[in-house]
Amino acid sequence: MNNNIFTKPLCSVLLAGLILIGYSCTNLEVQETDSDFVESTGGGTIDADPAELLSTNYNDLAAFTDQANIYSLYAHSSDEMIPPTRGVDWGDNGVWRTLHAHTWDPSHSFVFNAWNQLNERVFRCNRTLAAGGITPQQTAEAKFMRAYYMFHVMDLWGQVPFREVDQGVDVDPTVLTRTEAFDFIISDLEAALTDLPAGGPGGVTTVATKSTANTLLARLYLNRAVYTASAAEGPYSFDNADMDKVIQYADAVSADGYSLEANYYDNFSPDAATEIIFASPTGSPQNRVWMTLHYDQNPSGWNGFTTLSDFYDKFEDGDQRKGEPSLASQGVAGEYNGVGRGFLIGQQYSDDATMTIDSRTQLPLQFTPDVPLAGATTDKGIRVMKYHPSNFGDTKYVLLRYGDVVLMKAEALMRKGDAAGALAEVNALRAVRSADPLTSLDEAAMLDERAREMYWEGVRRIDQIRFSTFTSAWQEKSGTEAHRVLYPVPALAIASNPNLKQNNGY
Repeated sequence: MNNNIFTKPLCSVLLAGLILIGYSCTNLEVQETDSDFVESTGGGTIDADPAELLSTNYNDLAAFTDQANIYSLYAHSSDEMIPPTRGVDWGDNGVWRTLHAHTWDPSHSFVFNAWNQLNERVFRCNRTLAAGGITPQQTAEAKFMRAYYMFHVMDLWGQVPFREVDQGVDVDPTVLTRTEAFDFIISDLEAALTDLPAGGPGGVTTVATKSTANTLLARLYLNRAVYTASAAEGPYSFDNADMDKVIQYADAVSADGYSLEANYYDNFSPDAATEIIFASPTGSPQNRVWMTLHYDQNPSGWNGFTTLSDFYDKFEDGDQRKGEPSLASQGVAGEYNGVGRGFLIGQQYSDDATMTIDSRTQLPLQFTPDVPLAGATTDKGIRVMKYHPSNFGDTKYVLLRYGDVVLMKAEALMRKGDAAGALAEVNALRAVRSADPLTSLDEAAMLDERAREMYWEGVRRIDQIRFSTFTSAWQEKSGTEAHRVLYPVPALAIASNPNLKQNNGY
């Protein structure tokens, strides 16, 4: 990063907050400070420190910790989360409600922002790869990071604009189809594997390793039927060869020594030791705390998002993942003892082990299972607490986790017809999570198990699309059009790049 003040043409892919989008450029002149723009030395090479650029690629992962934009497109459009409007709170011109109801359009601000954020990050990785003097390991790490960001563009929009660093501003970026983007991402990850450092447990990893690449490869091949289907909404045909790839890459992660945490919530604390494959080095899980807690709890939250009662009902009593009651509810006073883990339902308690009182109603604060999308009172909805406020300041935000790898392998076995092998994998995980073993396994049971293991971690939309339930009806949402499996390309992006075409239905 340099702090020089200079002028140059602006590219919207590199600047957030402009009323521009995609990779369009203008001749607007502006002064910038603390800029990470670098000048090309010709031939596609730029004069910059590759270590500094790579650090920026990692730090950019903080965008995933925000409750809006990227995260909201995954979580609020699924059946695991609902953003109720409470009087005038969380109205925001319907920006949250339209995600839950699947009524968004190309002008949605989160669609616009997420498009800019992700495509900007892909281009920043291109610049890292073009830096003079970049080492083989730095190249491998930058390729992983480009693949990670591009994966999300491909998944959310089904097409990926792409600009090389040596292309002039008068060149419209090419646009990769979903299949082309899939192949590009696979190529990046396979090329990266050779020079990435070995992965393995022993804390929280915030740099790319062979394990991170193998985990993302497993996710890609598990969803290959979705990303290469002739129609985005399916039907999807899962090939045994792809499932073999999932198993291969999942086994490679297991061979690196990862295992399931004995305490599920250690994954989301400084005590994480055996399961976290990749986490953001910057940003904080604090938004996951504030976005759901009531303002009369400690810490005072924004009284926002909750889960749905049907989602909560997927959990059996005794399953670790359902949660732990607060210490204050058991008579133990102390800072942050009023907040439990997992799903917070029923009477809530203050840190001094007395009942929490809702300051607006002057009644005991009791979270209820029922929650409407609009017109909700302050107590409606079961809250979710994976990252506990007692330690979120020392906790990294988890992006890739071994529990997901175990279930990806189980699903691949199931789709290959190995029901016994798939059931054994699932039940081994359930045993660690203190859940009773399942007696059989089908697609519905597999999707439910993924819900129990991965809730509020940003993968539910991907899972529901793969299992063809994403456009179905659920609480406070009617069945929706098939084209909603992709988001619309923002209107200004299309206006700025004629190679982009609007997705069907928008």
